[in-house]
Amino acid sequence: MVNVVAENKYLNYPQQPHGGKLVDKVVTGTEREEELVRAKQLPTIMVDMEASITLEMIATGVLSPNEGFMNEADYNSVLSKGRLTSGVIWPAPLSFAPIGNRNKEIVKSLKVGDEITLADENNEPVAIMKIEDVFQYDKERRASALFGTTDRNHPGVDAIYRRMGDVSLGGPIRLLRRMDWGPFEKLRLEPKDTWRIFYEEKKFRTAAGFITGANPLHRGHEYIHKNALEELDGLLLQPLVEMAKREYTRHEYRMLSYRSVLDTYYPKGRSILAPLRVTYIFAGPRETVLHALIMKNYGCTHALIGRDHAGIGDYYDKYASHSIFDEFKPEELGIEVRLYHEVFYCTRCDSPATGQSCPHDEQYRINISGTGIREMLRHGIMPPKEIVRPESARIAMQGVQPKGLDEFERSISPVGKTLNSIFPFYLTRTRLGGRKRNTPLTVEQLTNLDLEAANLDVRTNADQIYRDIFDEFSCVGDVNRGLQPEWIADARESMRVQQEMVIQDLEEKVSLAPTTASDEFLYQDKEESQRELDVAKKILADIPRVLSEDYLQERTWNVLPYNRYRGSDEPKEADKEK
Repeated sequence: MVNVVAENKYLNYPQQPHGGKLVDKVVTGTEREEELVRAKQLPTIMVDMEASITLEMIATGVLSPNEGFMNEADYNSVLSKGRLTSGVIWPAPLSFAPIGNRNKEIVKSLKVGDEITLADENNEPVAIMKIEDVFQYDKERRASALFGTTDRNHPGVDAIYRRMGDVSLGGPIRLLRRMDWGPFEKLRLEPKDTWRIFYEEKKFRTAAGFITGANPLHRGHEYIHKNALEELDGLLLQPLVEMAKREYTRHEYRMLSYRSVLDTYYPKGRSILAPLRVTYIFAGPRETVLHALIMKNYGCTHALIGRDHAGIGDYYDKYASHSIFDEFKPEELGIEVRLYHEVFYCTRCDSPATGQSCPHDEQYRINISGTGIREMLRHGIMPPKEIVRPESARIAMQGVQPKGLDEFERSISPVGKTLNSIFPFYLTRTRLGGRKRNTPLTVEQLTNLDLEAANLDVRTNADQIYRDIFDEFSCVGDVNRGLQPEWIADARESMRVQQEMVIQDLEEKVSLAPTTASDEFLYQDKEESQRELDVAKKILADIPRVLSEDYLQERTWNVLPYNRYRGSDEPKEADKEK
């Protein structure tokens, strides 16, 4: 039978499904057996894997409150307003416009009220759909309204023209067969599962959702996650496991890299990892809103959104995924959205940071670029520990495709672009925090050797910068000199003694120097000798002072006797005798 989830089931939970109900259109039990038989008798339309994934998302409540593919009124309302005709926020239309000659013939014969079977490539029934609307599908209008472009180079636009026909069918569906998630089946969680885990088993009051794309877990992700975990009860991590490109890290390895880092660096029992099988739309800000609503349907009270979420190339402003939420009232969304700026690693702060919290410029930064990290893995280089945990990088490197370089020592992305995306300082400075180059390098000039050099520099100096700064401060600040190495004091004392010797010799030289030198190359006159003496005295002043315990005693003094600070006002025995 079709499981009908009671709308009031969630009234006592901290969150509610979007639109007020969690859709469940999965047919089970004896009814499923009967429907599978009946499905063989109905007109059949073949669907591809992406459509099968969408059907499963609808049936399991991921796309609540939608119960099927949209009719024309809802479709047009979503395209133009980002809402269903009911007024409920929904950013991306769910449309079904079958392509293929055989499917087109079936579509021509359909009318409102008919039922059809949707079957996979093996002609096995996936779902039954009841036709409530048949209308013309305008590809160009959909592309323009949804993506803001009709450029076929945009993968979402290209998918419309490749996958969609000219007539769209609207109506509710009932799922007869779930997809096999292969290696992810053991990690698979549906919305009904996460609601139970959050609010029945773990008794959470708050849970943050985080949907992430093609890259292994890096420290930009970790920064966002742990920021949320400081105040929220739980975290649902959902790496997408449906890709539109070939050169990404294989999904199994991405999931394994996540598991490795979670096991080592995240609090136990508060972070839940579950792959999300969602078709990529590449709709930029609109897809960001969709992901927030998906998190809501999984029971999350908060949505964590980074920079350029669901973006592609330069089609959208880098922070369009943030500004789009200005268009909706928080109570309409029903999920609290946390927006995060671009995360980088500042070696001067010695921590991950964003431009909102870090004042230092690019000479101290290591950028956290997912694309750059992936390319570095392809080069066979473990990225700096400051931007990717080694537990993540080591596993992800095994799953990157293609591995290594081609016969011309090239990767998928030009090496200069990869290097500049992570090490912005390298083009203008000789090293991390170092002096400026006389002539800045260009991206086109950079080679694989530069990528190696930048990595070696960062491996050596990234954690050294702040350590050196701390050593300088502690050398002056430690009143307890037992923490300071004796050889530092010995070296400074030696320098002072030597420089005082130089000054003493120069003072004698000045007193004996003639007004005019007999040999301008070999001997100095009195004026030049005095200039050398003045410089020598300044050098002595620049040599750090040797801070002995005796010298620092004056820093430790109290207004009252020490015992008074322990809370005792009793006079000492010696004081009584007086």
